[in-house]
Amino acid sequence: MRTNYFASFKTLLPFFLILLVTASCQKEKENTVDPCPKTMAGIAGTYKLTALKYKASASSAEQDYFLFRDACENDDIISLGANGTYTYQDAGMVCSPDGSDAGTWSIAGNTVISDGIVSGTIQSYDCRKLIVYSTGVIVPGDRITLTIEKQ
Repeated sequence: MRTNYFASFKTLLPFFLILLVTASCQKEKENTVDPCPKTMAGIAGTYKLTALKYKASASSAEQDYFLFRDACENDDIISLGANGTYTYQDAGMVCSPDGSDAGTWSIAGNTVISDGIVSGTIQSYDCRKLIVYSTGVIVPGDRITLTIEKQ
């Protein structure tokens, strides 16, 4: 008895096509790992202040406080260590007196807690630029937004 391979193939072809279509339509698993985690290890690095904005109230115009800082302050370096320490180095043009400082920092949820310049709620972080804001700093309802960028 001879086997007709072509007939067997024709019978199985629809099955293989359905299998192929079903397999190609399956959703790929989403990558749930955040490439820029808002953790101490994820944020740790050496930064430079690039923007400092202030709003006296929600309805007031935003002011660029970076322009009001001394030139010797705008080239300073902030190093946030994964171990919870930071250094603020009065780099480049040094102020008189020298503004270098050191202290501690941490993250609780979406908030940076520090005894230094970088402190407040994390608005955004893209692995390079960290934007943090604080409210009620000078008057109730005001908002200061600090932007630092990795060097």
